Amino acid sequence: RSTLFPYTTLFRSPYSTLTKPRIISLLLVTTVAPMFMTDRGLPPWQLVLWVALGGYLMAGGANTINMWFDRDIDDRMTRTRLRPIPAGRLSPAVALVFGVALATLAFAVFWTQVNHLSAWLALGGLLFYVFIYTMWLKRSSTQNIVIGGAAGAFPPLVGWAAVTGRLDLAAIYLFAIIFYWTPPHFWALALIKRGEYARAGVPMMPVVRGTERTKWEMLLYTLLLLPLTILPAFFGALGPFYLVAAALLGARLLWYCVKLVREAGVTETAWKMYKYSLVYLFLLFVAMGVDRYLPGGQAARRAGGQMGVEADSVLILSEPLGAEPDNLRPNGHTGH
Repeated sequence: RSTLFPYTTLFRSPYSTLTKPRIISLLLVTTVAPMFMTDRGLPPWQLVLWVALGGYLMAGGANTINMWFDRDIDDRMTRTRLRPIPAGRLSPAVALVFGVALATLAFAVFWTQVNHLSAWLALGGLLFYVFIYTMWLKRSSTQNIVIGGAAGAFPPLVGWAAVTGRLDLAAIYLFAIIFYWTPPHFWALALIKRGEYARAGVPMMPVVRGTERTKWEMLLYTLLLLPLTILPAFFGALGPFYLVAAALLGARLLWYCVKLVREAGVTETAWKMYKYSLVYLFLLFVAMGVDRYLPGGQAARRAGGQMGVEADSVLILSEPLGAEPDNLRPNGHTGH
């Protein structure tokens, strides 16, 4: 017990709470998993650690600035009233300085230890989350989660760019998966907390459009998401392991969504769907990374010249040559 005390104290500190470590854990999975999906082989362990550290700091900075700006809303909602700023454990000024410091340190980590493209992408995700979602859309539009939620889709871009030094269609595809996953995921929670959002004056979909409209919107986005997740297997970009995993995981998500639509009002199904959607995204990205190295998977088909559509051969954006530390360039550490 005494051994664990310093760690439990650290993660219960107001500064740690500002970073939202539970949320960041899923973001880190969607950042690191794509690093194992490229054609560069296994990424160096140092690179994975630097990306994870930089990713935590940048996401923690974004979450902290979000709590600083939303302190008035947090004070009016039961589930957020005990956060450090509304509870009086930290002053708004201190929280803002802490958030900016985390973001600055994160940018430095990516810039000096990974590459410049990943640094700009990580910072772009923070700026999108803070200015587009937090300061603008969250308080003004029912589409706040749809558009602003794109900030949560930046992590795969960061992980991919960290290894390859470029963005291509494969990375954009991973971005799209999280983009379409976000509305049904978050609206499940918004259904449960719609009363609190209404009191706080936040125009979430269930508050403005009603419960039933929200459920149908959730079903629509789920139906758009599921084909998107299985298409790579049919085009040869991912193997049978991933296909089976994506199909089974997606079937369960769809089952929850259909059940929610068929039920009157808001039932415990909304909470179950919210929790499952977290597990769904985690396991989906893990399956992508694992499939890469299984017999008959992506790596094996590439070695045998059996790949279908090469999504990662279509360049979107490239890192300038030599803009990453020599000791972390994947091509020199993959064993090829």
